Amino acid sequence: MYSVVIADDHQIVRDGLVDMLESATGQLDVVFDIQAHATNGLETLTCVREHRPDLLFLDISMPLATGAEIITDINRWSPDTKTLVFTGVVAPGVLANMVESGVHAIFSKGDAPSSIAEVLPIILEGGHHVAPSLLALIEKGHQAESLTDRERQTLNMIISGKSNKEIARAMHISAKTVEKHRTSLMQKLEVHSLAELMARALKDGLIDPHGS
Repeated sequence: MYSVVIADDHQIVRDGLVDMLESATGQLDVVFDIQAHATNGLETLTCVREHRPDLLFLDISMPLATGAEIITDINRWSPDTKTLVFTGVVAPGVLANMVESGVHAIFSKGDAPSSIAEVLPIILEGGHHVAPSLLALIEKGHQAESLTDRERQTLNMIISGKSNKEIARAMHISAKTVEKHRTSLMQKLEVHSLAELMARALKDGLIDPHGS
C-alpha cells in the first residue's frame, strides 16, 4: 500500500489523478491510499507534514506558495516522499531547476493519464522520469546556456532593434563578424527568423534588461 497526497488547485485535475490511480491499482497489483487533497501551497505543506505520504502529486503553480518553496520544505520535512510534478510551465530554466531539486518525476499537464500510469513502477522503485516533451525543452535551454558573451551581447542588440552596422560600431567589430554571431545564435537556438529569435529570447529569459 502506498499513501498519496494530491495537490492541485483544479478539481478536474484532482479527479483525473484519482481515476488514474484507481485504474493503476488493478494493473500494478498495489493499493494507492489517497490520504488528502490540497488546493494551494500552504495546504500542501500541511498535508505533507501530517501524512508523510509515499507519493505526492504536485502542481507547482498553485496559490500561496511557489513550487520551489514547496519542494524545498518537502525535502526537509518528508525526505522519503516521492514527488511527481505536473506543470504547464515551458521555461527551460524552471524545468531544469525542478530536476535539480530532486523531484522523482515531471509531467506536462498535456500528457495522457496513461503515460503517467506507465512510469509509476519506475517511480515506486525509486527511479526518475521527465516527460519527453519537457526533456526536449530542457535540452534547448542547455543550448541557450552555451551562448558566448559576444553572442548574448549581439542578441540583446538585435532585440533592441539595432542593425548589423550599429551593432558592429557598438562592439568595435566588423559587420561580417556580427553576421557570424547572428547566424550562430539562430543555429544554437534553433530558430529561422528574427520573429522566432525574439520569441525564443523572451520565452527563455535570454534578454538582459540592462543590455544595450
